[in-house]
This record gives sequence, C-alpha cells and structure tokens, in this order.
Amino acid sequence: MNRLASRTSRIDSSGIRRVFDLARSLKDPINLSIGQPDFDVPQEVKTAAHEAIDSGHNIYTPTQGLAALRENLIAGEKQFTGREWKENEMLVTSGVSGGLFLTLLALVEEGDEVIIPDPYFVMYKHLVRLFGGTPVYLDTYDTDFGIDPDRLASLITPKTKALLLNFPNNPTGRVIPRTALEDIAAVCRKHGLLVISDEIYRQFAYDGMTSMAEVYEDTLLLAGHSKSYGMTGWRLGYACGPADVISAMTMVQQYSFVCAPSVTQYAALACPQVDLSKNISDYRAKRDLMTGILGSHFRLAPPDGAFYLWAEAPEGESGTSFVEKAIANNLLVIPGAVFSERDTHFRICYTVPDDTLRKGAELLCKLAAS
Repeated sequence: MNRLASRTSRIDSSGIRRVFDLARSLKDPINLSIGQPDFDVPQEVKTAAHEAIDSGHNIYTPTQGLAALRENLIAGEKQFTGREWKENEMLVTSGVSGGLFLTLLALVEEGDEVIIPDPYFVMYKHLVRLFGGTPVYLDTYDTDFGIDPDRLASLITPKTKALLLNFPNNPTGRVIPRTALEDIAAVCRKHGLLVISDEIYRQFAYDGMTSMAEVYEDTLLLAGHSKSYGMTGWRLGYACGPADVISAMTMVQQYSFVCAPSVTQYAALACPQVDLSKNISDYRAKRDLMTGILGSHFRLAPPDGAFYLWAEAPEGESGTSFVEKAIANNLLVIPGAVFSERDTHFRICYTVPDDTLRKGAELLCKLAAS
C-alpha cells in the first residue's frame, strides 16, 4: 500500500523553488527571480508588533480575525472599491495563499472545473488539482494578455465552478481595464459564475486599477499586506465575498490554520498610518529603468503593475533554454513554463537595487544578442 494520498501525485515541486535552491549554490548571482519586496516592514508596524508581544497578545484570535482589524479592512475596502462589505463577508487569512487554499477547498470537488487565464500564478493549477478539480486554461497570449470575453464564454461548461483572476498579474504585470472587467462580468453574470479575484499586488498598479468587486457582485476578493508592506513572512491576507462562501472558508480555517497569526493581526492595525507612496514610486522607477534597457531587445507584456516583467525569449529559443543560458552566466530569472502551458517567455523580478537591475538587464540584452 502506498502511504501517500493519491492527491499528492497531482502536484509537483514549484519551479520557482528549484531556482531559489539553485541560487544558494551559486556565488553572488544577479538574482532577478525572487518575487518579494526588498524594502523592510515599516517602523510603525514593527513597533505595533513589539507592543502586541509585550502586551501578551500571543494567543489565538477569533477564527474570523480580530474585530478591530476586520473593521479596519472593511473601511479600507470601502475607500478602495466603494464596496461596503458586511461583517459576515470578511475573513482574515494566513496570507493570500492561505485565503486561496481555503477558497478552493471550500468550493472545488472532484470533476469541477476552474477557468484560469494563462499565464497564471504557479499555485493556481496545483491547488485546483489537489482538491480534485480540473484547471481549464484561458489563453491570453494573442490578446496582449487581456481576456477575450467570447473565448471565456466558450470555456464555460456545466462543470465550471469559478473564474480565477489575478491582477496586477504575476507573472505578466498586466492590469485589466475597467471596460474589459465589465465585459468579463457580463459573461459571468449570464452564467452565474463566481469570480475569485486575487489582487495582492493592487497597491502596485502604477496607473491605478479597478477591482473586480467594483463591477461584479459575485466576486470573492483576495488581498493582503504581504507585498505592499514588505510583510511576506508575516502571513496576513483577507477575503471578502459572498456570505455563504466566507462562512464555509471560516469553518475550514477553524480546522486548519485556526486563525491568522495573532501578532501580525495586531501589527496590521498600524498599517493605515503608513505612507506607501515612496515605495510605490521607487518600484515604478525600477520598472521604467528595466523597460528602458530591455525594450529594444525583448518583447515585454504590458508592465502595468506588480513588480515583474514577462519577456519573450529570443527567436529560436524556448523560455527554458534561454533561462539556462542566463543561469550559466550567473543570472537568475524564472522560466515561463512555471507559469504557463507554453514555454516561450521568462519572468524577471525587479525588486533589487538599481545597480543590480542594470547589470542584470545589460547581461540579458547581451545574451539575447549572442
């Protein structure tokens, strides 16, 4: 008898993690692979965390999250989207990844289908498979990484459970304009389809964005603090959505994560005091620096937000073969096949100092020309 559950064979080790492991074996590589900010947690938030620890706030919180934090988040959503979520429509989660885990575990059964635009964040298809579902890929390459509503409609079947969106997108950096979201909403409304909208990078939409929750009532919104406040290791996110889905997710959280980390929740109460504008401005400048250098050598997806560039490999090369060439030259980027059913692109992350960005960009251009 195999001691492992068969579901574990439906997923494999993350290609991103394999590159991270490789990074540890190289001597001082130019590392443009790691998708996390290079700025530290703001001092106001650190101070709040220390005060929470010293005050004894180290025990479980309610499964739904601290009442004060949920009020804080509901107010923030009202300001960002205009949507007034009710208390039973809000759940604090252990990061957006934890929220996604709860969402799909609460929704997906054997045989269910989840539509995922391709390219996609690496976790999506694996979680759908883990819970017995089938990822159905919506190709976006010939629509400039936007979503064709007719193509979306053609993929919907009686087995379709949800559409899983992510914008600003990891890996492409694409933001979906409001008019396009309204077209997507019309298709989903016609078919009674839930939209799961992962908006963890929303603060890094450099020219602003519309949330899916603004244009479509049956949206489950996932957002969080990890990227915008440099708190990736602190694991704090939240979900807003239909009360029945949030209730099911809360019950699943009760028997899994129990609650999001307590100290992190107390620390997050200080987040509204933080001015994010400099960090966002700095990352906009990094994006502009990279697109200015790389634009003449690579075709890039529209870099509307997040902190990634999605570059097409030079003619005659796959994404994987070009990344192997880069790694051989002590430069780490991620092959596109990690994020896609195609192997034509690679992902660049620009969350490193500017001098490192220049070195990496110039080396990429040199490799493309060789």
